[in-house]
Amino acid sequence: MATSVSMPALAAAQDVAAPVSSAAGAGQSEPGIRVDDDDPVEVIGNEIVVTAPAFRGIVDVPQQPIMTFEEEDIAAYGASSIAELIEAISPQTGSGRGRGSGRPVMLVNGQRITSWREMRSIPPEAIARMEILPEEVALRFGYSADLRVINLILKDNFAAVTGAGEYNRPTRGGYDNYELEGGIFKIAGPRRYNFSTKLTETSMLTEDERDIRREDDEYPTVAGDPDPTRYRSLASRSSELEMTATMTQGVGEGGLDGQVTVNGGYTRSVTHSLSGLDTFTLTDQGGNSEIRTYDDPLASRVQTDTFEASLGYNTQFGDWQFSATGDGSYTETNTRNDRSRGADIYGDLQDAAAAGEFDIAGALPVLPSAGIDQARNRVFAGTSMATLAGTPFRMPGGDASLTIKAGYDYSRTMSEDTRSTVGDVTLSRGDVSGGLNLALPLTSRDEDFLGAIGDLSLNLSGGLNELSDFGTLANWTAGLTWSPTDTLSFQGSYIVEEAAPTLAQLGAPQIVSYNVSVYDFVNQTTALVDVTSGGNPNLRKETRHDIKLSANWQLPILDRSNLLVEFFKNRSSDVTQSFPMLTPAIEAAFPDRVERDAYGNLVALDQRAVTYDRIASSSIRWGFNVGGRIGPDPRAAREAAASSGSARAPGTPAAQENGAARSGGASGGPSGGFDPARMEKMRAALCAPVQPGQQPDLSSLPAPMLERLKGEDGQIDPAKLERAKQRFCAADGAAPGSAGPGGPPPGFDPARFAKLRETLCTEGREIDPATLPERMRERLVGADGKVDPVRLAQAKERICAAPASGGQAASGEAGQEKASGNRQRSGGGMPFGRGGPPGGRWNLSLYHTWRFTDEVRIAPGSEVLDQLSGDAIASGGVPRHAIEAEGGFFYDGYGLRMKADWEAPSRVNGTGLPGSSDLRFGSTFKIDLRFFADLGRNESLVRKVPFLEGARLSLTVDNVLDQRQKVTDDAGEIPIAYQRAYREPQGRVIGLDFRKLF
Repeated sequence: MATSVSMPALAAAQDVAAPVSSAAGAGQSEPGIRVDDDDPVEVIGNEIVVTAPAFRGIVDVPQQPIMTFEEEDIAAYGASSIAELIEAISPQTGSGRGRGSGRPVMLVNGQRITSWREMRSIPPEAIARMEILPEEVALRFGYSADLRVINLILKDNFAAVTGAGEYNRPTRGGYDNYELEGGIFKIAGPRRYNFSTKLTETSMLTEDERDIRREDDEYPTVAGDPDPTRYRSLASRSSELEMTATMTQGVGEGGLDGQVTVNGGYTRSVTHSLSGLDTFTLTDQGGNSEIRTYDDPLASRVQTDTFEASLGYNTQFGDWQFSATGDGSYTETNTRNDRSRGADIYGDLQDAAAAGEFDIAGALPVLPSAGIDQARNRVFAGTSMATLAGTPFRMPGGDASLTIKAGYDYSRTMSEDTRSTVGDVTLSRGDVSGGLNLALPLTSRDEDFLGAIGDLSLNLSGGLNELSDFGTLANWTAGLTWSPTDTLSFQGSYIVEEAAPTLAQLGAPQIVSYNVSVYDFVNQTTALVDVTSGGNPNLRKETRHDIKLSANWQLPILDRSNLLVEFFKNRSSDVTQSFPMLTPAIEAAFPDRVERDAYGNLVALDQRAVTYDRIASSSIRWGFNVGGRIGPDPRAAREAAASSGSARAPGTPAAQENGAARSGGASGGPSGGFDPARMEKMRAALCAPVQPGQQPDLSSLPAPMLERLKGEDGQIDPAKLERAKQRFCAADGAAPGSAGPGGPPPGFDPARFAKLRETLCTEGREIDPATLPERMRERLVGADGKVDPVRLAQAKERICAAPASGGQAASGEAGQEKASGNRQRSGGGMPFGRGGPPGGRWNLSLYHTWRFTDEVRIAPGSEVLDQLSGDAIASGGVPRHAIEAEGGFFYDGYGLRMKADWEAPSRVNGTGLPGSSDLRFGSTFKIDLRFFADLGRNESLVRKVPFLEGARLSLTVDNVLDQRQKVTDDAGEIPIAYQRAYREPQGRVIGLDFRKLF
């Protein structure tokens, strides 16, 4: 692979102006200068071409990427943030292993990040390249192999101020949601910073707004009582404010000694919900019964404040990469629940009725006002991890890779609850961890070692966790990766892990929630019961044994397509799970968790976590990704033009136009492929004055280059050293063919450039298109044959800022931004300037999951439950088949995105006794659509309304078909607890989103 980098900043101006005036300008390349045939650095004309097996920013692993996204592909999604982009590509980033939860493992420029906060609000326009990698790659960065890995390679220079607003409302009405967001983001070489704020507001959705019906009560309510569905919420009223700030700074000259990242954030969320009216049943001495209702609803308010901070450090020790991250948070949650007055006085009133002190027909005594239960939970959490990754030795098949990790996590939770009978609860846990991952290349085509087999590598990983409150947990992994060709790879992994229940599952305070709808399979009714939640100190350690087999084939069609097949077989013992759906089998296994009255009616349920004896499953997940270009390929056009000497500097390979394939597509700097500061450090080492007969101190040179300077005896070869010095030390400190300090590149024609500056930069002068160089005329003249004033202003900004001598346009950070960051800034921050790339992109990704087995044994010796056959423990059964899809197209600034999910129907078996009924859960098919227009690409519109520069307008329709799962019993009736509005309260939601980059 190769990347080429123009050394002077003025190259950007030449790109806009005219081709260089030299013999090479006719399309003939100057001969390159190398130390030897294997040298990774070659100077060609005014370009430095770097060829190497890997660059900073790229993850060099034997596993092939599942998907790779270039700038054009990312722009085709029209996403407003990294978070939105990752959500859009969830079918590709989802893991079929079923162990991990949450978002994928995130890397930035091939390095670990401190936390998700560091990059969640980064504008997608700042990404040069994005790779999705298999789960096994996570082992190399200190994570477990249960989530896929996303590596974001950022541009070296980018700046944007963003503002966005979004409004959403269901077509069925009932509630509103809106979001306001703003941020500042900038990258300047090794430095980047990001500040963002987001406010989200959502109103409440109640049962009466979705026509929820209630179970017919045994006894009628008092006439005139209010409708209780108005006081039970399906979706809470909520408000959330997020603020984050991140700063990354290079350490040392040019950021060569590493980088430091500091991140902080604050989040406040408040939710309000209603759990119905306060009711209780009275029975007097005569046996008359009646449900009495208070007019006040039972309300709940939860406020959560979270303070977060993190610190990260990355540096290089020779060939070893060191990374250390620490993330800490303090979360305080305050909950206020209205206490049921009926529950407080029920016993007293029943005693009074039994004593004949009142009857139903008479007046009730004066009742006390309702009280409030309060709970406060405070959590301190800190995580830290240090990794050291490098190549400890070389094998015939290549370099071995070793990652050593060590970390310490700490969490402490303190709970106070007026409903708890055990008083205040304090729980803490310390987790000391350590482990290593070793990757061994067994065969290699590049190294010509058993190359007929292909590339075969072995991966071994192991680790220990010592939990202060639970004991020792162990894990180990063994895997093979085989690539018989460049387009086909196979993987096999065997994973053994031990896991502990969370602190909350073990010791969270017990809380009782009133009037919760629970379906009772025994009585085939929906009961409003008191539900207990909290911790269970009797949970045990879980042991997992997983097998994964996969194949990835890069299809020989289109320009980016592949087929992925993955097989998973999981087996776990002593599994901690949330309390399952209350089927007869579950009630029989946990009889102490269920409370019924004398008539067999369900009145209370303890839903704290439980331990299952064994869970086993197997499945296959396969899918394909296809995509292509709409319209002409700009790369092909540029390469065709280059052959006539009009598109780019002589000797520049096509790889530069393609983002340098594996180089990150950047123009240098620590986060891209070629690093000018690092090249200067190499030059200083080679060109330092020494006494005759002595050698310069070469210890600071990169190890690959140092090896190439050695002869067969392992010592520095004087001839190779001399050639390197000639190449690096010529031209007053500049490499041959490159610019001297502050000077123009070879082939630069000062007179021609001065004439161009005079034409463009003279105030009040009318521009005659015929006087412009041909290439520049094509860029500046619109379809009407006249000079576009906006494009002309951009060209003036670039060319008029450069000194007539052709040196640096400006000094310091501002000059760097003008010279090499201007393309990112043009067009309001759009990745391809105001007009965008010619043509467009389309893609389709489709993944199918087929579950073969899913079995649960609750206790040793108990019956094995087959969830696929209806012995379900989850609320909704387990479907055998599921399909995920996403796709769309983007052309000339307009795009359409689609995301779809389908699940097959499933069932839950009843007791089999007379009167019992099975439940059938219907299939679901949810489609989300998003239409967007990059208004800033519409040049005529921007001329009329300049504010629309860098603006995007989007229309979203979630759940286009208004799908809500249908649940029926054997008679075809829908149980109260499974009404469609309970399954999907919102229904179809339409949203409008406006975003602008300033």
